[in-house]
Amino acid sequence: MEFYIQGLMIGLAYVAPIGVQNMFVINSALTLKRARAFLTALIVIFFDVTLMLACFFGVGALVERFRILQLLILLAGGIVVCFIGIGLIRSKASLDPGVNVNMPLLKVAGKACVVTWFNPQALIDGTMLYGGMRASLAAGTETAFVFGSASASILWFLGITTLISFFSAKFSDKILRIINIICGVIIIFYGLRLLYSFFTMVF
Repeated sequence: MEFYIQGLMIGLAYVAPIGVQNMFVINSALTLKRARAFLTALIVIFFDVTLMLACFFGVGALVERFRILQLLILLAGGIVVCFIGIGLIRSKASLDPGVNVNMPLLKVAGKACVVTWFNPQALIDGTMLYGGMRASLAAGTETAFVFGSASASILWFLGITTLISFFSAKFSDKILRIINIICGVIIIFYGLRLLYSFFTMVF
């Protein structure tokens, strides 16, 4: 259960920061009928979870084989993750009414795929975060961690869709700012944990 919760927290911190992917889901919930908004959220969840699995099992499996690569990923990942967290705390989030969400489902899927899989920042962040976590996890705990991270994506995107569709009039830039600050603190905490794992392995 401990590693499921750890995966859940990491997953929430990774997926919740307000970016293009989140803005697409938020604007869908604000402007589309509830059933269509939930369908959009499910499409985004699929691409988000597949990216997480690729980052975790792809890079994560590779670093398990080579100790020097494991150390480099832990060090670089810890530093990058900390800077990601600091950037989130300092960033300003705002609702963007210009995001086009009224499109056929195939285009929704295409855009969700592009925003997730062809976003260099998402790939770098995911690789550093999940590759680093894979390097720091004990053997046999990976499955629980992955289920936790996948649950985070499901809970987050369905959660914000539900929340916004019912309380759209009360959703504001201030709430987005609070979300970014909370996520930034969580990400910095886990970045420091990656650095701690690095120094533990070295010394």
